[in-house]
Amino acid sequence: MGLLFSLLANLFMKKTTLPIHQPMFNLPSPIPKFPPGDGFATGSIDLGGLQVCQIASFNKIWSALEGGQDNNGATFFEPSSIPDGFFMLGCYCQPNNRSLFGWILAGKPVTNESFSSQSSLAKPIDYSLVWSSESDKLKQEGGNCYIWLPTPPDGYKAIGYVVTNLPGKPSVEKIRCVHAELSDEVEVDRWIWGLDKKINVDNVNVYETRPKDRGVNAVSVSTGSFVVQYGGSSADVSPVYCLKNVKNNLKAMPNLSQVETLIEAYSPVVYFHPDEEYFPSSVNWFFENGALLYEKGKESEPSTIRPDGSNLPQGGCNDDSYWLDLPTDDSAKERVKKGDLANSCAYFRIKPMFGGTFTDIPVWVFYPFNGPARAKVEIFNVSLGKIGEHVGDWEHLTLRVSNYNGELKSVYFSEHSGGQLIDSSDVEFENGNKAVAYASLHGHAFYPKTGLVLQGRGRIGIRNDTSKGGMRMDTGVAPMVVAAEYLGPAVVEPPWLNYSRKWGPKISYDIANEMNKFRKVLPRVLRGAFDKIVKRLPNEVLGEEGPTGPKSKSNWSGDEIY
Repeated sequence: MGLLFSLLANLFMKKTTLPIHQPMFNLPSPIPKFPPGDGFATGSIDLGGLQVCQIASFNKIWSALEGGQDNNGATFFEPSSIPDGFFMLGCYCQPNNRSLFGWILAGKPVTNESFSSQSSLAKPIDYSLVWSSESDKLKQEGGNCYIWLPTPPDGYKAIGYVVTNLPGKPSVEKIRCVHAELSDEVEVDRWIWGLDKKINVDNVNVYETRPKDRGVNAVSVSTGSFVVQYGGSSADVSPVYCLKNVKNNLKAMPNLSQVETLIEAYSPVVYFHPDEEYFPSSVNWFFENGALLYEKGKESEPSTIRPDGSNLPQGGCNDDSYWLDLPTDDSAKERVKKGDLANSCAYFRIKPMFGGTFTDIPVWVFYPFNGPARAKVEIFNVSLGKIGEHVGDWEHLTLRVSNYNGELKSVYFSEHSGGQLIDSSDVEFENGNKAVAYASLHGHAFYPKTGLVLQGRGRIGIRNDTSKGGMRMDTGVAPMVVAAEYLGPAVVEPPWLNYSRKWGPKISYDIANEMNKFRKVLPRVLRGAFDKIVKRLPNEVLGEEGPTGPKSKSNWSGDEIY
C-alpha cells in the first residue's frame, strides 16, 4: 500500500511540475570578492526615496507548454524571499527553452525630501484583467493564467503585473505602485512568448521591457519585468513603467580597484578561425610599425605616428580631412596587415547603464587589417577578392554587470552594424567566468558559437565562418582601461582615442565592377538574388572605407544595437 501511494504521489508530482524545473543558473565560478568601495555590489541601490534590490529567487505560477521561442512555451513567476521592508513591484516571465536565469526588482520606501508628504510606494486601488488563458485552447500547466495590471492611485504608476492561476482578483497588499516622479517610459524589448492566432483568440504576446531612455547620462532604471501586447498592434500594450534614479548619482558604480577585479574575473577569451590570416595588435604596435597619417591635399607627404598617437589630430569630426594607412613599403605593409597577436591589447571602457544600476564594459579589439569577404549562393562559395578588405578594424564585446551584486548578467557580441545581447546563462565560459567569443574569418565579427552565419537571406549571403582554432586572445592579459569618465582623473584617455577620423583610406576601386567579376561565375538564375543581397549590406562589410574609432560609435554614450 505504501509503495502504491508513493508511485501515485510521484506521478502526481510529475504532472504538476512546471517546465522550468532546473535550479537558477549560476556562473561557473563564484562572483568575485570586491575591494572596499562605496555602493557597488552592496545588495541594494538608493534611487532617491526608493531603495531597490534584485530578486533572483522565484515561485512558479503558470506555464504555457507551446508557443513562443522554439514552440516550447514560457513560465511566469513571482519573486520569493523578498527582504524585510521590501515589496514586490512585478512578476517575471521567461521562455522555457533555456535555464532559469533572471531577476526582478523589489522596492523599499526611504525617507527623502521629495516624498515628505507621500510615500514613494503605494498599494493599488484595484486591478484590471489584461489577459487570461481560459478561452484559449493551449497546452498549459498550473491551471489557467490570469495577468492583472494594478490600478495605481493618483500620482503613482504600475511597474509590473501580478500573475495568478486563480480567477479572483489578487489582494491589493500583493504589490506596490511607484510614485510617478520615480517612474519613466519603457519600450518593447526581446520577445518572450506568444501564440498562433488559431490557438490564441486575443493574439497576445509577451516581451521583455527596457527603458526608452538609455545611455551614460540616462537615469531610467531597468526593472526586469515584462509587458503584455495584445491585438497585434504596438498601441495595444498595457501601460507599465520602469524606474528612475532621481538621485542621479553614480555611487553604485565600481571604483578603479573594483573595475580591475571585474576585468580579471570576466574579461572575454576570443578564438580565431584556423584559416585566419589577419590578427589583432595593439594600437601602439600599429603606429610603431609604420602606420601613416595622411592629410587631404598633402597626400604625397604622409606623417609617421608617435607610439601613443599624440601627433594625431584631436577632436573635430569625421570630415575626411585625415585618414590612416599602412606603410608604403610592400614587405612592411604585408607584415603589418597580419597584425601581432603576441603584442595585442584589449581596450576597456567603463560606463554607467540604466541610471547607474548596471556597469557596461565594452572591450575593444583593434586589427590593422580586415580581410576579403566570401559569399555563399546556394551550393556555390564565391571568393570576393578585394571586396571586404579595409585598413583598420575595430570590434567589441560588451560585458553587462549588475551593480547590485557584481554579477555578469549578459554579454553583447558586435556583428558588423549590429549584434546580439546574450544572457550569461547562454554564454560559453572557460577559466571560470571568462566569456568565450569566436571571431569570424577575415571579417572579425564576434559570435557566441562556432559555425556559419550568413549575412543575407535564405541560403544566399556573405559568409561569417567561426571555428575554435589554435590561436586565441585572452583580453584580460595586459588590459588597458582607456575611458571611465565618472572616475575623473583616475583614468586618462590616450590621445589616439580622441582621433575622430578614419583608421583607413577609402577604397579606390569600383566595387560594382569588382563584384561583377564574381557574379559571372554564378548560374544566371542566381545572379539577381545575389545582387539584392549585396545591395542590402552595410559599407563596413563591403569595405568601401576604413572605420572610425571607438569614441565615434553610437554605443560610446548610448546602448548597444541589437
